[in-house]
Amino acid sequence: MFKLSVISDEVSQDFERVVEVCQEFDVPMVEPRSVWDTAPQDLTDEQVGDMKRMLDEAGMGVAAIASPFLKCDLGDEEQYREHIGILRRCTEIAHELGTNIIRGFTFWKTGPAEAVWQQILDAFDEPIEICEQEDVYLGIENEASTHIATAAEAERLYADLGSDRVRAIWDPANEVYAEDGELPFPDAFERMWPNLIHVHIKDAVRTPGAEDAARCVPVGIGGYIDYQGQFRALKELGYEGACSLETHWRPAAQLDEDLLNRPGGAAFSAGGEYASRVCLENIREILKIIG
Repeated sequence: MFKLSVISDEVSQDFERVVEVCQEFDVPMVEPRSVWDTAPQDLTDEQVGDMKRMLDEAGMGVAAIASPFLKCDLGDEEQYREHIGILRRCTEIAHELGTNIIRGFTFWKTGPAEAVWQQILDAFDEPIEICEQEDVYLGIENEASTHIATAAEAERLYADLGSDRVRAIWDPANEVYAEDGELPFPDAFERMWPNLIHVHIKDAVRTPGAEDAARCVPVGIGGYIDYQGQFRALKELGYEGACSLETHWRPAAQLDEDLLNRPGGAAFSAGGEYASRVCLENIREILKIIG
């Protein structure tokens, strides 16, 4: 059976508070993103040590490091070298916190992925080599703001890269935001399952004709993503990894596009604990139904 997790800054920038909320809901894992208003790659050794101590005392583990790796401009060598450094630092943190999954992306979208396909593939040569040397895996998240936006594009990426070190992070709601996204479950999920290493949980709906067509809602109430079916399929297929809540919904107002694309910091976390509590309650109810 899969394990529940929470992306840390969806609850709070205070890591101690994140751990407390996870314990309250019997969530055994956490996925660090921004902590103490600090991006994961910028956390000091002392901060990482404090996180490890809190997790050890709570009997919790780390599902993945939610790094922003390759959320940068394709073809900009200076940015690319900076992000190689991000990968190397997040690898160090992953080793310290006991996980072997580092989240990554596929560069900011500037047009059709097809036009820069080989350039994207070539950019993964060095990251794959680093992952092989360090015995870690890159979990690539397809996202509307990046070149690989849909499950269909991600499926092709994994096939063309041909490396077991680059695997899929599946987030059903990202398919809702993508312009050419399919029905998240079961259609898009079936593409992702063969390469799956990690799962993110958030819910979203699309409003036809609205200027901002896609928006996040509390998990389980959107109706478009069949989370009962999704969780049941993960269970029946024997997925034993983590499912990390990535709430993204806020009760007061929708997060703006910049915060959605570059999550982190106090502004992002504002209202997050209440929203995440609502989602965790809903997830518990769904899991009770599927048994």
